[in-house]
Amino acid sequence: ELGLPGRGCCLVLGFMYKEKYRRMTEGQASSFTQQPQDQVVVAGQPVTLLCAIPEYNGIVLWIKDGLALGVGRDLSSYPRYLVVGDHLSGQHHLKILRADLQDDAVYECQAIQAAIRSRPARLTVLVPPDDPVIMGGPIISLRAGDPLNLTCHADNAKPAASIIWMRRGEVINGATYSKTLLRDGKRESIMSTLFMAPSDIENGESIVCRLHTWGCRHGTDPGREQETGIGDPPLVNLSVEPQPVLEDNTVKFHCSAKANPAVTQYRWAKKGQVIKEASGDFYETIVDHTFFFEPVSCEVTNALGSTNISRTVDVYFGPRMATEPQSLLVDLGSDAVFNCAWTGNPSLTIVWMKRGSGVVLSNENKLTLKSVRQEDAGKYVCRAVVPRVGAGEREVTLTVNGPPIISSTQTQHALHGQKGQIKCFIRSTPPPDRIAWSWKENVLESGTSGRYTVETVSTDEGVISTLTISNIVRADFQTIYNCTAWNGGQRELVPSWAVRVGRCCTEMKSGAGIQAAGKEAPKPSPGSSPSRLPAARGGALGGLMATIVAFCCARSQRNLKGVVSAKNDIRVEIVHKEPASGREAEEHPTIKQLMV
Repeated sequence: ELGLPGRGCCLVLGFMYKEKYRRMTEGQASSFTQQPQDQVVVAGQPVTLLCAIPEYNGIVLWIKDGLALGVGRDLSSYPRYLVVGDHLSGQHHLKILRADLQDDAVYECQAIQAAIRSRPARLTVLVPPDDPVIMGGPIISLRAGDPLNLTCHADNAKPAASIIWMRRGEVINGATYSKTLLRDGKRESIMSTLFMAPSDIENGESIVCRLHTWGCRHGTDPGREQETGIGDPPLVNLSVEPQPVLEDNTVKFHCSAKANPAVTQYRWAKKGQVIKEASGDFYETIVDHTFFFEPVSCEVTNALGSTNISRTVDVYFGPRMATEPQSLLVDLGSDAVFNCAWTGNPSLTIVWMKRGSGVVLSNENKLTLKSVRQEDAGKYVCRAVVPRVGAGEREVTLTVNGPPIISSTQTQHALHGQKGQIKCFIRSTPPPDRIAWSWKENVLESGTSGRYTVETVSTDEGVISTLTISNIVRADFQTIYNCTAWNGGQRELVPSWAVRVGRCCTEMKSGAGIQAAGKEAPKPSPGSSPSRLPAARGGALGGLMATIVAFCCARSQRNLKGVVSAKNDIRVEIVHKEPASGREAEEHPTIKQLMV
């Protein structure tokens, strides 16, 4: 019944019956001179419940909502509770150091041996509400003509606070209210909604949500309030002058704003990066091509918020490379595709041409050459033009893998008894790895052999091979000289070609022969062979020479299988070689065959 732990019940009851028996027999009685009274305390404050029983030296219990807090002055299970007062004078006051919501209860003071109890006392603990909050505040932005709905709430109070709305120091009527009981069954939250018609709203004015609590009425809480303002964030316009403008010229940005409340800050940025040297509503700078792509922004702030607006500048600038074209190396017969992209303002024109040619191949970013031939190799130019502003170009190289191309002057001159030279120019990709000169029974690739010397020089355009003949004799003017080139060699996946250039059955001024220099041909001596037939020879001798020429040509055509006669009777033969160690022994018979 007393709410004590089970181990002490019998002892307490024993004391109680013994004391009751003593009073009955001795006629003594005890009574309260002070009893606990109903009290109200704000959470966190101390409070004391009084209990005094003079001339009583027995056990005193404090009971909270029917449960004993402890025996006598021992309340060790409740560190915030103390029993204070003079024990010898019968004072057993209960002091709560810091009142808490869980202390909100009914308390009694009981004298066990005297079998008396005090009147029940209600301790009410007040919990102040959280600060009021205006939803959407502290600044409310409205469009002109829209009504205003304000909601203010204050949570976790005991009891619930009351809300009043105020404007210019006067209470605004017409608000609605609602309360919500929280899960602990003691605290409450309150919400109030205020509706205002457009005609009652003034731009820039302040409206206050004020709380009144139970503590306000008792002087323990002065009340709290939340203020909100009605207005507009800045209305901003950003202009740029002059426009359009040539690159490397000065422009001025003007950021004009209308705001209520007034503007508090201007902030400038370009492509998101703050421009530290800019402040105020003007920004002046020298523009380049980046201002055409990267906007400049102006952010204006007032008490109601910020507005950000951006602008690019119409900057005129010459072509700038966006995609760099790349040189290509392709196989004969494959497609070659070049890509080249430019930017410029105003709109630009793109032209693809081969260097040295005025033919326009494409006006697009892409140039496609179908089934390339060796003559397609060379330099190509991608050119961009911005009218009245500027131009730019990029050069790329097309290299075509294929057999060597050999060219030589058809008539090369020399003086009898002097030094003479025959040159051939070889152009190929891959570059030639072997060049040989052949005549009669002789083959020479490099160095000197008797009166003959071979020298090879590489240039940017190709390779020049020169056969030098010392102390030229008449027989040299009747000899056919072949320049043969190979490329690929033993390389894997690269075919090998042998290209031979020569002439058959023609006069000595053929592409691979030597003609005597001078205004008129030297007269033949007895028993010698002429270096050039005079035009006035008799018909019999001319007929004999024609017969020999015809016989020579017919025999060459029968013996040179796979030889193709090109323009001007220059022969080109393509021979695919397999890699082998005996390449020299296999090639020389073929060279000799060409000179029959």
